[in-house]
Amino acid sequence: MANKYIPHTEEDVAAMLERIGVGAIDDLYSDIPEEVIFRGEYDIPAAMSEIELRRHFEDLAAKNKNLKIFAGGGAYDHYSPSVVAHLLARSEFYTAYTPYQPEISQGTLQYIFEYQSMICELTGMEASNASMYDGATATAEAMMMMVASAKKKNRVLLSSTISSHVEDVVKTYAKFHGVDLTVVPEKDGATDLEAIAGELQAGDVAGVIVACPNKYGIIEDFSGLADKVHAAKALLAINCDPSALAVLRTPAEWGADIACGDGQSLGMPLQFGGPYLGFIACAKATLRKMPGRVVGATKDADGKRAFVLTLQAREQHIRREKATSNICSNQSLMALYATIYVALMGTKGLEEVNALSCDGAHYLCGKLIATGKFRMAFDRPFLKEFTLRTDLDVKKLNEYLESKGYMGGIDMGDGLVSFAVTEKRTKEEIDEFVALICEA
Repeated sequence: MANKYIPHTEEDVAAMLERIGVGAIDDLYSDIPEEVIFRGEYDIPAAMSEIELRRHFEDLAAKNKNLKIFAGGGAYDHYSPSVVAHLLARSEFYTAYTPYQPEISQGTLQYIFEYQSMICELTGMEASNASMYDGATATAEAMMMMVASAKKKNRVLLSSTISSHVEDVVKTYAKFHGVDLTVVPEKDGATDLEAIAGELQAGDVAGVIVACPNKYGIIEDFSGLADKVHAAKALLAINCDPSALAVLRTPAEWGADIACGDGQSLGMPLQFGGPYLGFIACAKATLRKMPGRVVGATKDADGKRAFVLTLQAREQHIRREKATSNICSNQSLMALYATIYVALMGTKGLEEVNALSCDGAHYLCGKLIATGKFRMAFDRPFLKEFTLRTDLDVKKLNEYLESKGYMGGIDMGDGLVSFAVTEKRTKEEIDEFVALICEA
């Protein structure tokens, strides 16, 4: 056969074409304009032996630049113990699919249950789903939860201090789901809580979404916000960094109804944007509006501990087109990644990661200000990420730093640049980074 991986004989193909009344396979594509059809030769190399293929990929890998990273913006260069990738690569995990049949999926169901438990412990919430695509879509789904939970309310308030890429995704969801999204202004680098209070007075708000830490790295103070939101019969969601929750107040402690964000900070490597891990956790009152699946623990017929899909709020199973969400799949492998990482680090390990990151960030901040080329943009607390104001050309500066093996800060426009420091950055690297900036 010409295509040995296609399990159909010529007779099979002929029978199917006859059944649907088509003379040839090409006729199935007759609607495609001739001018857009590629008729040339594909630039595919000849077959290689195993050793040749390994060398080929080694040559490709050598083209990558392994930079020392001082940027954040929602993706952080935290260290991941080698055992995480080793366990993740086991075939029973690496090739596992959605656990529809609990009797043969106990391993997958168990680690998802453990993942949910860890997310609940980090966020302080009562329930978590079985993970989602990424933090941006998880936040958008939180918005949909709010609207679905509200009675005849279709407006959601979104703080402008949330990361811009998250804001873009939330706006896209809102547009195509008919949600009236209002972006709340910021004040001195934090959410304008007075503006939120003013918007709530209209009585048409289903929910409010804020972030902590926010896009500037600032740890916002949400004292009293939940009371105001709940008094207006609305819900409060906080987009958060799960790693930072080891040392910061949890969304539950702020009185939030929903916690959401990206689990990338739980040791996941920076790999051209993914795969990452979205999470949503919530109070029991909104559990049935949460998308995806919830794994629960129970007992089997013999009284032994077992795991099942307790809740599957997805359109394939219930409500069809009236379902809260169309999210069908989950980042199960990444949920396992986070589960192994958190289990290895434990409470003390996560606290140490944050302490080292915090010390490094404040050290770098002080050194940069001492150069005279930067000044504080906001007088507010931060953990591992911070934003400074500068008159330098950030684009040219970052190009120079890249040529020296460093990834510089993120150009946020209007003279603002944000930097991030994790436990991987040493004092020597920070000092060299600052020296290079002075040279540039």
